[in-house]
Amino acid sequence: MNDTIVSKQVQIKPKSSSSLLQRVIKNRAIYLMILPGFLFFIIFKYVPMWGLVIAFQDYKPYLGIMGSKWVGFDNFQRLFEEPAFFRILANTVILFGMNLVFFFPVPILLALMLNEVRHSSFKRTVQTLVYIPHFMSWVIIVSITFVMLSMDRGIINEMLAAAGYSKINFLLNATWFRPTYILQVIWREAGWGTIIYLAAMAAIDPGLYEAAKMDGAGRLRQIWHITIPSVRSVIIVLLILKIGDVLELGFEQVYLLLNSANREVAEIFDTYVYTAGLKQGQYSFSTAVGFFKSIIGLILVMSANKLAKKAGEDGIY
Repeated sequence: MNDTIVSKQVQIKPKSSSSLLQRVIKNRAIYLMILPGFLFFIIFKYVPMWGLVIAFQDYKPYLGIMGSKWVGFDNFQRLFEEPAFFRILANTVILFGMNLVFFFPVPILLALMLNEVRHSSFKRTVQTLVYIPHFMSWVIIVSITFVMLSMDRGIINEMLAAAGYSKINFLLNATWFRPTYILQVIWREAGWGTIIYLAAMAAIDPGLYEAAKMDGAGRLRQIWHITIPSVRSVIIVLLILKIGDVLELGFEQVYLLLNSANREVAEIFDTYVYTAGLKQGQYSFSTAVGFFKSIIGLILVMSANKLAKKAGEDGIY
């Protein structure tokens, strides 16, 4: 009797593995679509994590990872003792705060407005126009900004002069760096950020709007009581992911705007890593800075997700 049960259990295993293989073959098109993204993350995200070990070493390229001296947390200690650390941290957090306050709501508002447009041709035209800047590199965006804000025939300064005001040197004035930075981010990314919100709004049951109309609700009340609550979970998820980028503002844009006149308010961790790592060859120290940024981002994402769950939202996991 026992031998019969054991033999049946043994026969189940190959059947299970066979059915798994059959499902993979059956859905091979889906797995092939996933494969490029899967390989991208393995090759460019997970394999390079082995290099984080040099943050705990006095890394020498000619000795390699295995031959370099182990120094423990010395590089992290040096980071916290750097005179510029708190200035760079403050600059990074302030720019992130501006992103969160001024940029994050813009795609939501823009998506709400586009969702209310009933003329399909006009809606598609507006969407195309607001998407275009996303496909421009930061080099082009910053170059256009330089042309517009230049003291010599820049359109903004020409308008100020025509109105009887004195010209402003926007590019070499530390006061104007942060407004310039956030306006560039809004111009380039706001339109692209509406895609997810518009997709979420398209999934809302039209019957909800019909019922609201019958109850006498206008367009604003429909937006407030139907549209926004329906996309609230999407907003929460994107907000949690955004919080994880608190120290990850991107290198290219800030570096292109950075100069000796605005360095005190413009230098962030990304530009500091570039200067210390590539220009000065301090590979271990720059890796420690990057590691520090990743740990802070992970802690903030986990904390924000926990708070979202306590508030009754789904979170990201």
